[in-house]
Amino acid sequence: MSDSIYPWQQESWQQLQQLRQRLPHAILFHGAAGIGKADFIERFAQGLLCEAVRPDGHACGQCASCGWFAQHNHPDYRRVRPEALEDEPPEGEEGEGDGGKKAAKSTRTPSKEIKIEQIRNLADFMNVSTHRAGLRVVVLYPAEALNMPASNALLKTLEEPPPGTVFLLASNSLDRLLPTILSRCRKFAMPMPSHDQALAWLKQQNVADADSWLREQGGAPLAAMAQAESGNRDDLETLLQLLARPSVEGALKVADKLQKVPLTAQVSWLQRWLYDVCALKLAGNVRYYPRYQRELGSLADKIHISRLLAVIKGVNDRRATSDHPLSPKLFLEDMLLDYTAACTY
Repeated sequence: MSDSIYPWQQESWQQLQQLRQRLPHAILFHGAAGIGKADFIERFAQGLLCEAVRPDGHACGQCASCGWFAQHNHPDYRRVRPEALEDEPPEGEEGEGDGGKKAAKSTRTPSKEIKIEQIRNLADFMNVSTHRAGLRVVVLYPAEALNMPASNALLKTLEEPPPGTVFLLASNSLDRLLPTILSRCRKFAMPMPSHDQALAWLKQQNVADADSWLREQGGAPLAAMAQAESGNRDDLETLLQLLARPSVEGALKVADKLQKVPLTAQVSWLQRWLYDVCALKLAGNVRYYPRYQRELGSLADKIHISRLLAVIKGVNDRRATSDHPLSPKLFLEDMLLDYTAACTY
């Protein structure tokens, strides 16, 4: 097995090599968050640029192109992603002050969006000859982070792709992309690893309590490892204890306490809890929170299925606005009070 992709990606890698003979100008890799799509497409990008690619499609790791790629300065490669995902400070955060001294870093929060300026900056890159007379590769992820102006700018490029240029996009959620962008990309599904496969990998990484972390992250091994490395379940436990014993007073207290915790994470935690309640009610099993099986069973017994489905729909609808709420505290209060009302009716 190559050490450059994850064990559960071997079959996908082999399928991908079949596209190399007639390579599409844009491939959209899609699947659940936390399964390694970004790493996968960057390995594929390196293989496309490699000057001595191996028979299995992996880069040789020895040629000049691989050297540039490893140093993050390949002239025929560009990576586009939100500022918040960048390892280095975004452009413009540091500047030269008087006397040649660097100015203090900006205190603004790095953007979670891919902006139109980032797409426009690709123009010069795409309008010059490639450095080694090979392909030009643009990697972009997550594609749902494109704001509307950036989406429209990318669409124009995909409609008239420059020759010799390949776009590799990754998305956690196809339904958040413009249909016109979807129609101009070759879609490539990335599967979720089996529980046993993901669990074996986590144990190889010496992740303690790997099974619980994996279940809580919906079976996504990279997400599970990231959460395990943080070593902090306090926020999740605070929410789960309220969900197990819902009350109006508790909902207001939890909303106040967790208002600075990312809302998208909290919506996901509640979605998984509701999935467990529904699965227990209809099929008698629990997927995400087996530690709370007794409390989940008690809720499943007393909540009517119609109210359960209504609160599930309400939480799903809130997912679309959780990135940009007017007030995190009010968002949480509204969501948790709706849940409490459904469970205590």
